[in-house]
Amino acid sequence: MDPMEASGEENIAEESHKLVDSLDKLRVSAGSSSSNFKKKPVIIIVVGMAGSGKTSFLHRLVCQTFEANKRGYVLNLDPAVMSLPFGANIDIRDTVKYKEVMKQYNLGPNGGIMTSLNLFATKFDEVVSVIEKRADQLDYVLVDTPGQIEIFTWSASGAIITEAFASTFPTVVTYVVDTPRSTSPITFMSNMLYSCSILYKTRLPLVLAFNKTDVADHKFAVEWMDDFEVFQAAIQSDESYTSTLANSLSLSLYEFYRNIRSVGVSAITGAGMDDFFKAIEASADEYMETYKADLDKRKAEKEQLEQERREKEMEKLKKDMESSQGGTVVLNTGLKDRDAAEKMMVEEEDDDEDYKIEEDSDDAIDEDEEDEEMNRFYL
Repeated sequence: MDPMEASGEENIAEESHKLVDSLDKLRVSAGSSSSNFKKKPVIIIVVGMAGSGKTSFLHRLVCQTFEANKRGYVLNLDPAVMSLPFGANIDIRDTVKYKEVMKQYNLGPNGGIMTSLNLFATKFDEVVSVIEKRADQLDYVLVDTPGQIEIFTWSASGAIITEAFASTFPTVVTYVVDTPRSTSPITFMSNMLYSCSILYKTRLPLVLAFNKTDVADHKFAVEWMDDFEVFQAAIQSDESYTSTLANSLSLSLYEFYRNIRSVGVSAITGAGMDDFFKAIEASADEYMETYKADLDKRKAEKEQLEQERREKEMEKLKKDMESSQGGTVVLNTGLKDRDAAEKMMVEEEDDDEDYKIEEDSDDAIDEDEEDEEMNRFYL
């Protein structure tokens, strides 16, 4: 085998082992999660559509915690942001270079963000360890996510980060809504549908933050959420097919968003921030009462399935050892067939070389015979 190929395979194997080890560190068993779980700080994961004022809202949260003498810790997970209006204690940009990832892997903007987040997620156990060491000194951990909301909420790395936080600290997801754009019933229902998907995807407490209340009051949204008939009257003016769909969705999602916590806030003026932190504290209590029990149950089921899988593999290994009766067991990894094919190709090449040598020797003999005849002729 070529030494360069062997070294390349060793590097790939080493990288894969590192990835598996880092992910194993994030898999906290049910028993250890109960003992290592900390009630403080509360993790606030801020998500929202592009342009909803998510980063500005997080800046307001940082300012509010400072003014209220609350101890906050800021984590930035957006590798493509050029500058932040607040200082981040842990910044993904210090670990992963977004433009270098795009260049090296030949990716576009969204692919670069997702790959950067995937690379950062492989080391996220170290982030959790850092926060655990400072847990007694913190009240909140504020997490800013990429502007492309689907990259975080529907990616494997987003699920790894969310579960890593939720297994160690009380975790609340905040969905930022652009209030002026939601004055349309269709847009409002789209936001409600997306927030519903986030709730069932993360299985964590959700707080709706209607941002930009300095531009448009959010009372219309609260009224639509509380009274189904008022929303029906508002959607009757639109006769398009989207209104029919929104009408059906509103009937299905009414029970969902009627009891969900929602507050109106302004990232510019700071209005409604006290109500927001009250909703966060209530959601943290709900997490301890309801969501943590469900999380421990799911972890116990996952651990049980993993144990059953290991037992089946051990049983299969014992049967193989008994059937072999101490003999050598050849594992079919595909390498044997590959080696046989390579050996056959080498033999074919040797045959071709032998055939070529025979042809050359025959040609040499013919040339010698011709030379002898010419000499006899001249003599």
